[in-house]
Amino acid sequence: MQTGRMRTELVSEPGDPDRPNEDFAGVALPASGRGGSLVVLDGVTPPGDGGGCLHSVPWFTARLGGALTELAVSLPDVPLTETLSRALARTAGSHAATCDLSHPRTPQATVVLARWSPVSVEYLVLSDSVLLAESPDGAVTPLLDDRLDRLPRSALATHALVDSTLRNREGGFFTAAADPSVASRAVTGSLPRGEVRTLTALTDGAARWVERFHEGDWADCLALIRAEGSRALVDRVRELERADAARRTPRRGKTHDDATVVHAELAAR
Repeated sequence: MQTGRMRTELVSEPGDPDRPNEDFAGVALPASGRGGSLVVLDGVTPPGDGGGCLHSVPWFTARLGGALTELAVSLPDVPLTETLSRALARTAGSHAATCDLSHPRTPQATVVLARWSPVSVEYLVLSDSVLLAESPDGAVTPLLDDRLDRLPRSALATHALVDSTLRNREGGFFTAAADPSVASRAVTGSLPRGEVRTLTALTDGAARWVERFHEGDWADCLALIRAEGSRALVDRVRELERADAARRTPRRGKTHDDATVVHAELAAR
């Protein structure tokens, strides 16, 4: 999508073509044409019992993502933490009467939310999706919530252990589920608009190029996207996943994960 001197590119692909994509991605531009926002969610695959909810993870990410997309541009003066809190409350209200929202695996998602104006770029990151901010001189800054990465592997041995001791708990990690107060746990900040040339959001399925396969650093990842496009990054990840599965004992986690990339080249002010 191109508007004036602004260009955005979005790619989202399920890890398994026979299963729905649990990611959500969206870009919104206000009617004024000044500024914009992007939203990327990575839905958390539920356990076999469904997590106490009648609804699917794609149902949840679509509603939460839609609420975030609307609120981020319709309420430009509301901080992003409050935007996420309101979106979570709205989404929870749509199924609180039918579902057990206290279940540790009630539908939930990681969040990347960014909003820019002629003055600033605000950002919010919750859990293990990634936001890359590129400056006009080409320097790339990863904006991360690394709490999950800092946990010892022994603490992540089973889903039951994670759910009972770490998920949405102090000393563990946080995801967007039913509790609006989790918004205060997100990594947030603001950058001067003149210091940001591009923003790129990736779910961990796309970020595997850096984080799992170590094909390059974040600057190399962005260089690939700029040179060949977001689709090329996802295609490279799929090639690496297939090669890895063919030659190794299977790793912990999915062989193929949903992969989403949103790349926004911001218009000059």
